[in-house]
Amino acid sequence: MGLERLQKIIARAGITSRRKAEQLILQGRVKVNGRVVDKLGSRADVDNDHIKVDDRLLRPLDVPKCYFLAFKPAQVITSLDDPQGRTTVADLLRANRIRLRVFPVGRLDWDADGLLLLTNDGELANQVMHPRTHLPKIYRVKVKGHPSEKALERLRKGIKIQGGVRTLATKIITERETEGNTVFKVILIEGRYRQLKRMFERIGHPVRTIRRIAIGPLSLGRLRKGEVRRLTHDELLGLKKALRIHED
Repeated sequence: MGLERLQKIIARAGITSRRKAEQLILQGRVKVNGRVVDKLGSRADVDNDHIKVDDRLLRPLDVPKCYFLAFKPAQVITSLDDPQGRTTVADLLRANRIRLRVFPVGRLDWDADGLLLLTNDGELANQVMHPRTHLPKIYRVKVKGHPSEKALERLRKGIKIQGGVRTLATKIITERETEGNTVFKVILIEGRYRQLKRMFERIGHPVRTIRRIAIGPLSLGRLRKGEVRRLTHDELLGLKKALRIHED
């Protein structure tokens, strides 16, 4: 196949997404022909080079790409392993008798619940997570108190959160109010670390609960907490259409 960027090779092998592959390279966890490669932009030839990730030989996938939707409960780590021994997405896969090697696409906080996409298609995962695709992620967010329209407008236009980073424009729709809380539907096209919590903290209304209800055209539907199922053919086509991925 000739020389390709290492992160692309790793993602295509179904180990993880391209973004995560970049982190593995920077952490010095990738070797090519016995040498640690820790610089982004490094290239290799998958047909001729000896590539290892965490000292395990990388082999191109011979199994078909597969795609799953999960309803992650709160207090489950969006990872396949956890040094602290907490419940992870891998436990959900085992509970649903899924033994295929797939990885979660993007983050969902430990104390949040909702829709999670899992796949061994690293290229599609990268497209889902990248802000340039403008794939919306929709959340139902309960916050303390009743934010003013002026405060909400600050969030809608983009607001500086921790580190001086400014969020992209955000759609926020008020769904209902209770005596001490307000529930919003929030539509993001990016996924910064703890973004929703930091946004609402900036206007003085801490988040009580977060549920992700949709990723692009994919939705929770009739999924129950802890359940994992394959995407239907139509769902996969709809997702690829939203990402502007064309079949060969």
